[in-house]
Amino acid sequence: PDLVVMDVHMPVADGLEATKEIMIRAPTPILIVSAVSQRDVDLSLSATQAGALMALAKPASPSSPHFEESAQELLSMARAMSQVKVVRRWSASVPAPRTLLPRRKIPRSPGVVAMAASTGGPAAFRRVLMDLPRTFPVPILLVQHIARDFAAGFAEWLGGSCALPVRLARDGDRLEAGHVFVAPDDVHLGVRNGYVELSAAPPIAGFRPSANHLFASAADSYGARLVAVILTGMGTDGADGLARAHDAGACVIAQDEATSVVYGMAQEAVRRGAVDWVMPIEQIATRLVELAAREAHAD
Repeated sequence: PDLVVMDVHMPVADGLEATKEIMIRAPTPILIVSAVSQRDVDLSLSATQAGALMALAKPASPSSPHFEESAQELLSMARAMSQVKVVRRWSASVPAPRTLLPRRKIPRSPGVVAMAASTGGPAAFRRVLMDLPRTFPVPILLVQHIARDFAAGFAEWLGGSCALPVRLARDGDRLEAGHVFVAPDDVHLGVRNGYVELSAAPPIAGFRPSANHLFASAADSYGARLVAVILTGMGTDGADGLARAHDAGACVIAQDEATSVVYGMAQEAVRRGAVDWVMPIEQIATRLVELAAREAHAD
């Protein structure tokens, strides 16, 4: 098949076990469709860790006024996901060497880390955060393109698998060292004067929250003290914001093609010349720790 669409609750094997088996026997694009209870969200996101491309909420009842909208969203995602070439699973083998691109300097004392992803992002974020120590000294802002009503469950799922405190961002939250702030549903995540700033401004290129908004906002507030990370994802969201961040002297890291589920967002940023390092997902946390600990000097 071009695509498997399935629930997380099924007889014999649930969606997580089925995903694992499919990805071992015959890797195929998988779209998980589930309810939005925390248990179902946990199972759905764990399925993305096992190789599913995305999790969506079940469409509304055919009698609901929102049925057509949710049905069209499912159909649109199914068409898009069916075109994704699923290949390798991340392995424990020796990772490919990182690619070092020309760069002016390493920022001194990073003030914030801003990260964004789309397709394949939940598993990528989980890998990075799991590898960061409890003592990581920099706040982290995170935008993930995810189905409506999944953001809170996504934050809880991440928090249950890493040493850092993870929570859904609230307008006015003070950015605390080592805390992870996840963009809520349907609002832009930004920062101003060391505090979270949420915005209901119109979507940017179809996205709210938008990676472009996050990176541009963080660049305006932190300039060269920003570390920006773009991970796996379909489309080009983030490239404009990263170009702005790079021009402001920020350090920009992109996940490489070999470990990306979809090499779209990162590839566009690289193409725009807005990236300083391209590296496997396994190396990104180590690089963040290095940047947080070092004084500025040529690498």
